[in-house]
Amino acid sequence: MRAIVFFDLPNVYLNDRRNYNKFRKFLINEGFIMLQESVYSKLVLNSQQADFLLNRIKRNAPKKGVIQFLLITEKQYFDMDFIIGNTNHKIVNSEDRLIVI
Repeated sequence: MRAIVFFDLPNVYLNDRRNYNKFRKFLINEGFIMLQESVYSKLVLNSQQADFLLNRIKRNAPKKGVIQFLLITEKQYFDMDFIIGNTNHKIVNSEDRLIVI
């Protein structure tokens, strides 16, 4: 399964930028990989791990902005079409295995 986090956080004021950067660094430390700016993805093994991850995100979420969490299957993730652009070549992705180089 894939957990995808979408977020739109304010970053006009200094405190908002700090909260934005803190949340982004939290996602990276949790093992998320950036798909696009403000869209991060992580491989999760089961729904129990996904629930645990969702609770950690809720505890570390800033007070302002919008954060969304979506859980999809690996098959759905790999059926994603790229209209413009290519996949990140630093990540070898296949339905069998995820390897970060």
